[in-house]
Amino acid sequence: MTQQQPNNPLHGLSLEKILTRLVEHYGWSGLYAEVRVNCFSNDPSIKSSLKFLRKTQWARDKVEALYISTFS
Repeated sequence: MTQQQPNNPLHGLSLEKILTRLVEHYGWSGLYAEVRVNCFSNDPSIKSSLKFLRKTQWARDKVEALYISTFS
């Protein structure tokens, strides 16, 4: 059963896709300037950032909000 979520702008997007698109748009330093999380400034990588964001809900919320405000 697949439910449509017309009011959810993140529907169908994985956290990895969101993060990758933000890094392509802002770069790591720009992303760190927008969301002050150390995993974006100290030896940043998609893998380490995903690991942190999956464990830390407040940081994930900020990244998702940035994605929505940037691309919607």
